[in-house]
Amino acid sequence: QVQLVESGGGLVQPGGSLRLSCAASGFTFSNYAMSWYRQAPGKERELVARITSTSSSTNYADSVKGRFTISRDNAKNTVYLQMNSLKPEDTAVYYCNAKRYISDYWGQGTQVAVSS
Repeated sequence: QVQLVESGGGLVQPGGSLRLSCAASGFTFSNYAMSWYRQAPGKERELVARITSTSSSTNYADSVKGRFTISRDNAKNTVYLQMNSLKPEDTAVYYCNAKRYISDYWGQGTQVAVSS
């Protein structure tokens, strides 16, 4: 059974930091590209960051470049999103995604709220 379980969300003040984690099971994690998406209220889900299966390449949405860092530990079947200098507009539900060819898996999401 495929599972992606996100954790690490919460309420943080503007300028603060959070680290999201996504623990994967039920598939060969090291074969999959991993991504973080987010969806704010009333908006479409958008790609935040992606990392290849071997961590050879990463890419980011323009809105988070220089503030967020995606990384993975294939030995722990976990992908991370380090979020620094958080802004109110980063408030959203953050979702973990695993993709390889037609296989496409999603987590249940974790809420991030940035507010003073």
